[in-house]
Amino acid sequence: MFFRRQSHNHEEDDSSPRDAKVNELRAALGPLSGRSLRYCTDACLKRYLEARNWNVDKAKKMLEETLKWRATYKPEEIRWHEVAHEGETGKVSRANFHDQFGRTVLIMRPGMQNTKSAENNIRHLVYLIENAILNLQEGQEQMSWLIDFTGWSINTHVPVKTVRDIVYILQNHYPERLAICIPYNPPRIFEAFWKVVKYFLDPKTFQKVKFVYPKNKESVEVMKSLFDVENLPSEFGGKATLKYDHEEFSRMMEEDDLKTASYWGFDSKPFNVSNGYSGAETAPLALPAS
Repeated sequence: MFFRRQSHNHEEDDSSPRDAKVNELRAALGPLSGRSLRYCTDACLKRYLEARNWNVDKAKKMLEETLKWRATYKPEEIRWHEVAHEGETGKVSRANFHDQFGRTVLIMRPGMQNTKSAENNIRHLVYLIENAILNLQEGQEQMSWLIDFTGWSINTHVPVKTVRDIVYILQNHYPERLAICIPYNPPRIFEAFWKVVKYFLDPKTFQKVKFVYPKNKESVEVMKSLFDVENLPSEFGGKATLKYDHEEFSRMMEEDDLKTASYWGFDSKPFNVSNGYSGAETAPLALPAS
């Protein structure tokens, strides 16, 4: 009991200067309004500070760049019907389970690549990142990525330039949103691709990439520590079945579009919703028996 109380006090002592940094950053940003004010929660400011080692000036610059990007790119206004064609094969989707820490899980299947447009591929992924954030459990700020290499080849891989652009957006406009990225059992030929891609990653992001191989005992333990094997698809060493129903997934995304509009306060934007809003919890993809 004594040690627990001591640890708790230590956390309080540690959080106090960090809270001061958050207040300092908020003051440095100056008055905010509209969506910028909605975006810049205390949790958001903490993520930018963490990404810049709690340097207020650097965090301010980074956050201001994101606010400019969001004002132009408008990720919160992307609707599923605008990117649905990119998702027809299920190359990126939100899983219907969280990891052991309550983090949303995005499943990526690069072997299912079905289009050539870099811009549309990026827009589709940004939409799903925003959707993953929308579906985070309370108190959780991060997501996990699982990459299934079934069917992947040099012919189906996303161009290096597109990957570089995706990494830039993730690192600069979604700092500290990625908890872990697990490339699962990549083929040997992927090593050459990875040698190029890894140079785009900053040290923090690089540390979050954990390669997992089913025949490696330590790898298997990593998966067990992060996921419930009952929910985890067999493609990642679990007992569930990974299947993608584009029509069902589309219905869930359309329902989430209404939640997104409500969150950002522009419910009046027209949607292409086929089944109305059911108010149901969004279930994702990759199904156990659930």
